[in-house]
Amino acid sequence: MSVDFMGSACKESARTDRVFGLCDDELGDKAYSDVDDDTKWIAKIINNSRVAVSFTAIDHCITVLKSGTNDQESTCDGMLTFDDHLYLVELKNRRQGGWVAAARIQLENTIRLLQQYHDIKAVKFKKAYACNKKHPQFTVIDSAERKAFFERTNGFRLDARAEIFIDIPS
Repeated sequence: MSVDFMGSACKESARTDRVFGLCDDELGDKAYSDVDDDTKWIAKIINNSRVAVSFTAIDHCITVLKSGTNDQESTCDGMLTFDDHLYLVELKNRRQGGWVAAARIQLENTIRLLQQYHDIKAVKFKKAYACNKKHPQFTVIDSAERKAFFERTNGFRLDARAEIFIDIPS
């Protein structure tokens, strides 16, 4: 079975809005981008360059089954793609501890699956974001954990914050 993360019907039209949000209503539906209701935003996307950014829902949209079963793989909520950038995003909306570790596991599993079905070596900038509406400020992730994540995922940088900046290096 082949899984298409990149050309999926779950990919929204590209946005060039300076600011928009990512939402997960947690009703068993897929995550989505939004410009109208910032009270629903779990992650705020700041796109001062106004480049065309596409959001693709993964969880509750792209079905990946565990090998030899009918059980679905645990995946992150979605990904942002633009130019030679790929940002995976896990959206949380809870206060209890352990949310970063849970998000990291989902992100790491999604990266494994993405690399299994796609050659992403040409992607220069790869990041994985754990975003939590209840913890909007930057959350410190130990540098040893960041390094280990980078090595386990073949070059994805891990971050925990509720604001994602769309940066185009000069």
